[in-house]
Amino acid sequence: MPLRITLRQLEYFIAVCECGSIALAAQKVNVSSPTISTAMAQLEAEVGLRLFIRRHAHGLAVSQVGRRFLEGAREAVARVEALGDLASDLAGTVRGDLHVGCLVTFAQIVLPKLRRGFIDTYPEVTFQQFERDQSEIFEELRDARLDVAITYDLGIPPDLDFLPLIDLPPVAHFPQGHPLAERREVALSELVDLPMILLDLPVSTDYFLALFAETGQRPRVVERTRDIAVMRSLVANDFGYSIANIRPITDQAPDGGTLRFVPISGGPRLLKMGILTSRGAETSRTVAAFIEHVRDNLGEASEFSFGAVAG
Repeated sequence: MPLRITLRQLEYFIAVCECGSIALAAQKVNVSSPTISTAMAQLEAEVGLRLFIRRHAHGLAVSQVGRRFLEGAREAVARVEALGDLASDLAGTVRGDLHVGCLVTFAQIVLPKLRRGFIDTYPEVTFQQFERDQSEIFEELRDARLDVAITYDLGIPPDLDFLPLIDLPPVAHFPQGHPLAERREVALSELVDLPMILLDLPVSTDYFLALFAETGQRPRVVERTRDIAVMRSLVANDFGYSIANIRPITDQAPDGGTLRFVPISGGPRLLKMGILTSRGAETSRTVAAFIEHVRDNLGEASEFSFGAVAG
């Protein structure tokens, strides 16, 4: 008798495995926890396998059999999505699921506006966005959990393809009233002994430290944070300066403090923002349309106030 497994059950199963709990999986796929629990019970009953080990005090863990089943579930979902892409291509339409990743440091500035413009043009696309650090973007493109990503040219591995769109030089962030805040530019040698708030994310951290290392210097890091909004608020409240390659649209930190942005002199290595895809992966009509949309819009850097600094 053929199995009666639904695509939705497989999607929920994958979400539970990736999130590690039913509650987090429910948040990820935007349904209730009981819905997930019921779907998992039905899936286990249908396949006749114990996919999870349920521990009352510690929630659940994926069983050894469940891990094997997860591989097949991902393949099955990917094949169904590929069929949807094929149908769209044959029909000459842009529709279906689109999973877009974006580097967490600038997602709040770049992605919502790009998304709005794209889905207004292609309303049949189900657009899902994912804010990730650089290493997570690499991993999820390889696993086909992301179709495409917008990020920097930081540590790009050979199995991924990067299309550069915008050059973004590093910019020093200061609180209002800082002695260097009104300068037209500032040298790294003037920053090296000052307290630095380091944006501490995989791959990104290496870039910021390398700016100094290339001139034989090492910054005096007094605080590390993975959240660029926290970094900006710490700077605005005079806990130190920081460096980033993209500035917010306004001079205000998230807590209302005022920031000043000063270019770094001496020609330090800039970053390129662009589109990252998995090398050799077949590009659906929907993905191709999104890439073209990003190229058309990110090419107009002034629209996002990239590189505009005070002074």
